[in-house]
Amino acid sequence: MKRSSFVYPFILVFLLLAHGYLYITFEKSQKELSQNINSLFISQAQELAHNIKYQIFSNIHTHLYRTLAKDKDLHDRLENTLSTLTTSIYKYIYILYKDKKGNYRYLLDGSRKDKGAFGEKLNVDKNLWDKVFTSKKHSWQYQEDLNGLLITYLEPILYRNQTQAIIAIDFSVDLAKDITTALQPLRNTFYYIFIATFILSIFMLWQLYNNYKVKKDAVTDPLTQTFNRHYLRNIVDTIDISKYQIVMLDIDYFKQVNDTYGHAIGDNVLRDVSALIKNEIRQNDIFVRYGGEEFILFVSRKDPSQKLAYNIAQRIRKKIEQTPFTYENLELHITISVGIACSPEHFKTISDAIKYADEMLYIAKREGRNQVVSRQKDQINPTIKDDEITINDVKDALEEDRLICYYQPIFDTQTRKITKYEALVRIVTNDAQKIITPIHFLPLILHTNLYNQMTKKVLELVFETIKVHQCHISVNLNFSDIINNDIFMLIKNELELHKDLAPWLIIELLEYEEFEAKDILLEHITTIKSYGVQIAIDDFGSGYANYSIFDLLDIDIIKIDGSLIKNIDKSQLAYDVVESIILLTKKLNITTVAEFVHSKEVCQKVQELGVTQMQGFYLAQPAEKLLKLKDSEDV
Repeated sequence: MKRSSFVYPFILVFLLLAHGYLYITFEKSQKELSQNINSLFISQAQELAHNIKYQIFSNIHTHLYRTLAKDKDLHDRLENTLSTLTTSIYKYIYILYKDKKGNYRYLLDGSRKDKGAFGEKLNVDKNLWDKVFTSKKHSWQYQEDLNGLLITYLEPILYRNQTQAIIAIDFSVDLAKDITTALQPLRNTFYYIFIATFILSIFMLWQLYNNYKVKKDAVTDPLTQTFNRHYLRNIVDTIDISKYQIVMLDIDYFKQVNDTYGHAIGDNVLRDVSALIKNEIRQNDIFVRYGGEEFILFVSRKDPSQKLAYNIAQRIRKKIEQTPFTYENLELHITISVGIACSPEHFKTISDAIKYADEMLYIAKREGRNQVVSRQKDQINPTIKDDEITINDVKDALEEDRLICYYQPIFDTQTRKITKYEALVRIVTNDAQKIITPIHFLPLILHTNLYNQMTKKVLELVFETIKVHQCHISVNLNFSDIINNDIFMLIKNELELHKDLAPWLIIELLEYEEFEAKDILLEHITTIKSYGVQIAIDDFGSGYANYSIFDLLDIDIIKIDGSLIKNIDKSQLAYDVVESIILLTKKLNITTVAEFVHSKEVCQKVQELGVTQMQGFYLAQPAEKLLKLKDSEDV
């Protein structure tokens, strides 16, 4: 049985590939046959057109239209010549000239029925005819329908390298029916093979399903639908234990539940608790019913330095503690005890590591139950140091929804009322004890897909906040982000999803290096602004930020760099530079924002200079919740 189930997939894949090959070969052969026949008739039409041109050039040596207009006998002879060339295939042969208004009119018509009169206008596909007229090269157009193939061949007539008229040859051949008839035996063969392959595939899939079900049943606990100890024995010799942490979980006082309420209720508790645990773990974690009311969880980690087991175990413990388990009129409150082996790779065998986790579980039960225990508890959940955060930590934060936004209010300088907020991304450590600022993780993920994911997440969070509070919020991006097509499309997609909220969004652009691709930047900024988004230049007055930006981009807001603002009360140079910025922005009708207003004295100088808005710790610090002040409150 094992050998056959192993071979079945290969047979199925082979049959499907063979079927695909036959289908592709059949379609390719049919297409090539049609193309070859098309080419044959087009080649004959081209030769016929050359013969017609020879007849014309033999009789007319000057302007074609003028000659035929004056010499009716010549016109009739040439028209008769065209008539003799028409056949059951080449039914229509005619020559049109283009008048001064761009209309195509008859010069000669060899049709035996519905003959066009000299100079009579004919409605044609002007795109095709103008192309031939202008390019001075032949062309053709064909359409396929149920009755056959319809082809129009066009050949320009040139005098002194100028197009004077176009020969048109319309012909039709009943090819579709002939081709279908010729290939019908091959099509029937292909159809029978397909039916046979389909039936055989269903049979093999059914066999595979039965084999899978038998194997799954052998390693699945029938009550909780988790893996059983038989599965655990199977993986002991193959699992790379360095990529896991081991968690032992036990339902507290489960024997009392069985004894008091009966085994049926006990079974329900086991099912519901295991289902709750499965909902709290990830797809690559391994969850096993170890026996009775005891479970074992292998928590996947990507490198040995990751310490996820404690956090997952605590989340599961709290979830079970807070969940009432209701059965008819009975409501039970269940708790679990947990023991963890954080570094199983330090043990000689997996069995030793499991025993160690079991010892931790015993300690948890002995010390009062409903808790998580590990002898390395002080190392299980450390606060991440600023200089130790890794790319994996950022990835985990994104996956575990620990990326948040803080919002710093921006105030009107004169009224002291909040006008908008700046969104500032943060990461919450996995113990929820510390907030990490972007200076410690952004440099790690720049130019990676994680940066794109983070940008998308920040925009989603900001739009959620805008939807609730209906307020202007700004987000920080680099010029290079806007130029980068992947990030630009990400931004554009988010704006499309939130068109009604986009006018509340402000994008603050910041760049410490000179940027290139100015045309692309302008195009992308124009697209973003078309959604109603405002554009701000952040940290203006430092780095490469300069006045030439006003000539390149349509700027709504200038945020004056904090290095100038923080010394504005002490440095005359800083004061003069800011004053020059204010004078220019007022002429350009651009809003100004003073950053880093950290004292009363700086605040007064900013007001004195006439800066439109201001932000800083003196006014309000960033917070996870939006700060709202009364109109009369003094900041």
